[in-house]
Amino acid sequence: MFSPVFKPNDDFIVQIQKLLEQASLIALQHYQTYKIGANFNIYEKSDLSPVTQADLAINKFLLKELQKLTPSIPIISEEEDNQQRQDWKKCWLLDPLDGTKEFLAKRDQFTINLSLIEKGKTIFSAIMIPVEQTLYIGYQQQKPFKYNDGQWFEFDELKQNEKLHIGISYRSVKDQYDKFIQNLNEPVELIKAGSAYKFCLMLEGKIDIYPRFHPTSEWDTSAGQGLLESIGGGLVSLQNEPFIYNQRDTLLNAGFIAYCSEIQRTIAFNALHKKSL
Repeated sequence: MFSPVFKPNDDFIVQIQKLLEQASLIALQHYQTYKIGANFNIYEKSDLSPVTQADLAINKFLLKELQKLTPSIPIISEEEDNQQRQDWKKCWLLDPLDGTKEFLAKRDQFTINLSLIEKGKTIFSAIMIPVEQTLYIGYQQQKPFKYNDGQWFEFDELKQNEKLHIGISYRSVKDQYDKFIQNLNEPVELIKAGSAYKFCLMLEGKIDIYPRFHPTSEWDTSAGQGLLESIGGGLVSLQNEPFIYNQRDTLLNAGFIAYCSEIQRTIAFNALHKKSL
């Protein structure tokens, strides 16, 4: 749950909020163009995943504005080549449109993910939901804020669900998740949602555990991991180790378990190891 508060007395948070609010308006302009069937450019990247004119426009805007705001901090973006990144001890990690496939399916659950990385760890996180005009933002080891429609809120406590709410993607491989859910051995409700939008539902207490058994990229998980860690949860590999960032030759992640509390982490790993997935 989030409770109403006054605007944070933190210029950096407010500056990032304003940038992401502007970026979300760009996202919405392109989304409306796409939804009405007007001319809209969709491209295919080398890995065969789609990228749209919306991804590129948001990326261009945020690269420019972040470079103005923090000129000494380089940026790793999904839409850039990132060849020099391993020399950077501190950097931004940006996904200008997380959930491009949701966008193209005309589902409103796409986000803008932004995080600040230092020595492999996420120290500042933000996830913006353009359609809802809602932002989740905060520092590591501090309660996160939510901003919506001119009002600020601060994280208070997690909602307790009668059933265990499990977040899965629309395109999850069914057998893997069925086995995991069966191993939980308790009443479960499945919540289908797109990409990093699931992290936002976790912050709201609507998802307890989010298992992922296929690869993601670092810009998909960093902001969500940081926000979950700030409320006493986290995101760890299937070997139960927290993800680190910009420390490896690849930006690809393997599978993970995201959770809202240590109790849920234990439940998830008991199910994970009960029998082979």
